[in-house]
Amino acid sequence: MSQPSNILDSFRLNGRRALITGSSGGIGFALARALAQAGASVILNGRNPQKLESAVSTLRDEGLNAMSCAFDVTDANAVKLAVDSLEADGHEVHILVNNAGIQIRNPINEFAEQDWQALMRTNLDSVFYVGKAVAQKMIERRSGKIINICSVQSELGRPSIAPYAASKGAVKMLTKGMAIDLGPHGINVNGLGPGYFKTELTEKLVADPAFTQWLTSRTPSRRWGEVHELGGAVVFLASDASQFVNGHILYVDGGVTATL
Repeated sequence: MSQPSNILDSFRLNGRRALITGSSGGIGFALARALAQAGASVILNGRNPQKLESAVSTLRDEGLNAMSCAFDVTDANAVKLAVDSLEADGHEVHILVNNAGIQIRNPINEFAEQDWQALMRTNLDSVFYVGKAVAQKMIERRSGKIINICSVQSELGRPSIAPYAASKGAVKMLTKGMAIDLGPHGINVNGLGPGYFKTELTEKLVADPAFTQWLTSRTPSRRWGEVHELGGAVVFLASDASQFVNGHILYVDGGVTATL
């Protein structure tokens, strides 16, 4: 790997294309925006074509290069067809962000089996399906960046989310295993672990004074995160600046994982 003439150049993503799953809103959309602002062409993914097109329009209105690709990340055949189609149309994926995920809350003794299966399909199986399909193409090019979205629950538990924590703990270890298998092919695989961020999915928690008081007192930075604050981390992991970073989980959590 040659040394850049200026370190800031190693963070630029010009000429690269990124696929971000589950990116029509929330954290996924913020990650897509950050990658596009760094110079990448971004492909937004989700299951709702109308919502995707609205998100794409927002980015294009900001002068960013974006397109959409609607497919179900929990369907292995649909994933393969979508990735094959993108590649055949000249939209090679140089950066993959496996972001799609859901949360279902209930004590483990009351957790429905169908909810367990839905959560695992979305949070874990999708990382395997999309990661495998894209990695097969990256291997041919002997380069690529894969970023799997983990969570502070990859390390820590909370009441009523044992299955979610199990899924994110598994994503952490899948990330490490992928790095081992794909590293020899010139592919970097790392994880990004968000803490508690303000999104449409956490609105009820943000609005709960008791929870917010607990969280802010538990977080060394003493506040909720804002989704744009994940941008620097994802650009770093997607860029040449992290070329020798492999199998690492980067937590962006205000310090939650650093303290009891």
